[in-house]
Amino acid sequence: MNTLVEDGLGLMILGMGFVFTFLVILIVATSYMSSLLNKYFPEAEPEIQAKKFAAPTPAPAGTVDATLTAVITAAIHQHRAKSQ
Repeated sequence: MNTLVEDGLGLMILGMGFVFTFLVILIVATSYMSSLLNKYFPEAEPEIQAKKFAAPTPAPAGTVDATLTAVITAAIHQHRAKSQ
């Protein structure tokens, strides 16, 4: 029975060693391929285009559009009518 446990532990260590070695080789190969791609095929820098239109200016803080106020008031009124 003792040799069976020893064989099991030996097999486990051997298997874990193979998996660990494979993963290390995979990481090294992936890093190497990535560096090769970046060296021979660098990413193109994105072109910065000038703005054709000026940014819209925000409304002053104290003003509210009358149409917007009417729409919000109507929506609140409808919601309260449905809730009751």
